[in-house]
Amino acid sequence: MSPKKSVSLYQATQNSPTLARLSDLALDSSARLKAVETLLPVAIRPSIKPGPIEGTEWCLILGNSAVAAKVRQLLPALQSHLNSKGWEVNSIRLKVQTSKDII
Repeated sequence: MSPKKSVSLYQATQNSPTLARLSDLALDSSARLKAVETLLPVAIRPSIKPGPIEGTEWCLILGNSAVAAKVRQLLPALQSHLNSKGWEVNSIRLKVQTSKDII
């Protein structure tokens, strides 16, 4: 019996079209958040995580409803900034993470 060969996460994602696509979307979502970071108040940045991308809709995952209220005010500026940087974002959806969402 030969030993099993281990592969890196990167290799595994590249060997599977589905995983490669998910990996690309996760990287894109993180890049979008990085691009708008300077538009967000410093105090709430740790409470904002990049979420899924579905076509021209991007989702942000927020730590609580107070953060959601502030980000909701900033949505037009965030969307405009992303579009000016080359991302086609027609809407940004906000999802407040609840304790039951945590696995």
